[in-house]
Amino acid sequence: MAGTCKYSCETASQTLEWIDAILRFIKPYAFLMNAHVVNFFTDRLWEAVDKEWMDCLREEPVENLLPIPCGEVQDHWPASLKNFLHDLRSLVFPREQVDLQKIFPGLTVAPLGSVLAQGMNFKKKHEVEVLSAIASYIAKRVGAQTVVDVGAGQGYLAQVLSFQYQHSVVAIDACSHHGSVTNARAERIKKHYAAQLRRSGSVNTSLLVPKTVTCRVLSTDILKALSDTFIHEDGQTNLIGEDNEELCVKIDSSYGEGKEDSLVLAGLHACGDLSVTMLKTFVECEEVKAVVSIGCCYNLLSEEGVDNAGMQCGFPMSNGVKSEGFLLGKCARDLACQSAERWRSLEKDDASHNFELHSFRAAFQMVLSKYYPDVLKTSPSIGRQGKALRRQRWRRNLESSVNSSLQSQRDCEGGPLVRQVEAKTGGKSGSRQGGARCEDTLFRDKCLHFEKFNLSGLHRLGLKPLQDINFHAIWKETEPFAEVIGPYWSLRAALGAVLETLIVLDRLLFLQEKGNSLEAFMLPAFDPSLSPRNLAIVAVKI
Repeated sequence: MAGTCKYSCETASQTLEWIDAILRFIKPYAFLMNAHVVNFFTDRLWEAVDKEWMDCLREEPVENLLPIPCGEVQDHWPASLKNFLHDLRSLVFPREQVDLQKIFPGLTVAPLGSVLAQGMNFKKKHEVEVLSAIASYIAKRVGAQTVVDVGAGQGYLAQVLSFQYQHSVVAIDACSHHGSVTNARAERIKKHYAAQLRRSGSVNTSLLVPKTVTCRVLSTDILKALSDTFIHEDGQTNLIGEDNEELCVKIDSSYGEGKEDSLVLAGLHACGDLSVTMLKTFVECEEVKAVVSIGCCYNLLSEEGVDNAGMQCGFPMSNGVKSEGFLLGKCARDLACQSAERWRSLEKDDASHNFELHSFRAAFQMVLSKYYPDVLKTSPSIGRQGKALRRQRWRRNLESSVNSSLQSQRDCEGGPLVRQVEAKTGGKSGSRQGGARCEDTLFRDKCLHFEKFNLSGLHRLGLKPLQDINFHAIWKETEPFAEVIGPYWSLRAALGAVLETLIVLDRLLFLQEKGNSLEAFMLPAFDPSLSPRNLAIVAVKI
């Protein structure tokens, strides 16, 4: 009962209808969408959710919670909960990879050889194979001479477009180290292909190597200036560099020499506002004939009325959404990054550890609230130290799994720890006492891990542990409600896909509002099990 999308976005009016339906749906759940889970215990967030839903889900095994973001339900769940998830999924843009041949007739996704694929994991290889084929197809369709890889990273996409598809390519990235890595990698690939050409006797064949530019693309003006540079002989322009210093970029005259001025912008998971800047540059810059954009990092989007009042921001882009006066906010933008596919693929133990870490972090907020109230005014972040703690714990458990199992059994049956408890309780024993003692052992273990988590968190905040901190008491107060963190997080994560749909539909509508001067559409380009962030916006000037 995952729900089938019943909306279309082929025209601006259809896209706006879809957006309006999303806004109507999510507004009543603003309390869930905008919740900061670190305040789970301090604000008793679970009490805002339908009690019937929470009473049901708190009894569910972890493996039944993980498919919730994908819209999967159990027959015995309340009808209102099942309807919520069904309606939610009906608003989500489909994620199953499309048949690319139907969208781009004649397109062939060529597998990468070992030299070009060197350094890529399986996910990256899949993404680069698909997006390079699409970008090359679009570049040939519009007759563009140069492809600009925006947010190029280590240049994987740029190098495949150059060496495999024989396009002139410019790779832009804000990190000079990435540029150096791209150049060094390109030289190694060039030597390999040059050797192949010599062996085949094709000594007069030239190899195209990506041109790298280190530049922080802070606005459409910068990307437009770069675009203008790329299509003129010996072009030169002053830009804002990696550290915001003025930067002079000079492009070899071989780029665009003697040819019609035209570019294609391509971005593989261009971060935050960078994807937005690409789309705006496509609209505003005459030389840019097409754009292929797959965004990511919605948490880093700037938002009108929230981050930069009066400035052009990453959300909303379209007039249609602007007229609604709707704001996402930081928590909702974070939530849009959640991947339903990754939730569903989590192993039970991994998910349990994640939920435990969320409960530790929320309980740590209780510690800060009680013992360090002034610190909370600064919205403290302790980073991802919970993951390091989890890795240490797994390693320790792996090394001593057998001994731990035997020791726990001995403790529950009357081992040293139980004898210590018996001494404090008058020496009472029996199976009933043994069960309680076993639970006490597990509770003590959790307290120990919680204390370590807190000490690590305090260290990261530059705080010294106070003498009177009672970690045991804090955990004892919060532990009875820790079991509802999993259900709460699962329901909240379910909203992630519909929020991402809203963000990308806003981008598509921005392009569609430009009228018949361009063609714009959106498609799931990647296999979502490999690359969940797979929604590509493709636009071509007509």
